Amino acid sequence: MNTTETSTVHSHQNHTGADADTVAMAEMLELDAEVLGTYLSELTAWLDELTDREPRRIVDLGSGTGTGAIALARRFARADVTAVDLSPQMLHRLTKKASALGLADRVIGVQADLNDGWPTLDTCDLVWAAASLHHMADPDHVLAGAFDALRPGGLLALTEMDFFPRFLPDDIGVGSPGLEARIHAALSPGPAVDWTDHLARTGFALEARRPFTIDLPAPLPTAAARYAQVCLRKLRSHLDEQLPAEDLAALDAVLDSEGPHSVLRREDLTVRTTRTTWAARRL
Repeated sequence: MNTTETSTVHSHQNHTGADADTVAMAEMLELDAEVLGTYLSELTAWLDELTDREPRRIVDLGSGTGTGAIALARRFARADVTAVDLSPQMLHRLTKKASALGLADRVIGVQADLNDGWPTLDTCDLVWAAASLHHMADPDHVLAGAFDALRPGGLLALTEMDFFPRFLPDDIGVGSPGLEARIHAALSPGPAVDWTDHLARTGFALEARRPFTIDLPAPLPTAAARYAQVCLRKLRSHLDEQLPAEDLAALDAVLDSEGPHSVLRREDLTVRTTRTTWAARRL
């Protein structure tokens, strides 16, 4: 979706250097995979129901550190997964992760800028694109490439975050209540992208459109607290002059790892968001 919030956190097709932003992005993606593992399992199980036969070749577009690629390799045990991303640093992390999980023979990374066209790949059974398509200069061109890459009957799974995760209670014990709501309002998110018409224009037949609600209650594991800190820290980097000083100070108190209001010390954190997946078929 073309919103300020998501473009600050899901831009792995735009990173080429091993700078601090890339490292932070990689950590966020890996924590996302760890914290939202149940959601990923539910999503891939649903795709398993929709496929017309067991996939043998899968492509993950804008793979980042491999959240989707790894989940798909685990779900479809006979499939080879090609993870395509612009960033060599992201692909290096993916390769290390696949090797550690014993998947190095089935999950491989391919560096490519999808804005320049598809890399040369074998015909595939399933194409996965999670929170990456909206970053492309011409999404329809990328979708057309996915259509051409799929065999007849093959499936495209396209996922977007409907809104950035929320973590904090209304009253965090410092500053005025409602801080997190004001943070997201200040970033002025637009409406979520609806890919239905784009899919039809590029020849796909929409099989299903399904929202997945993520609502993890307190208390959460340590990884979720770190996930909240990394996500909120990323938002903080875009908030100077967007919020009053009192709100920025309160957010800084939440982000301070050692402070009494630190997100790492809280027992009232939750994770709340929704993600929508379009499943479309090449007929």
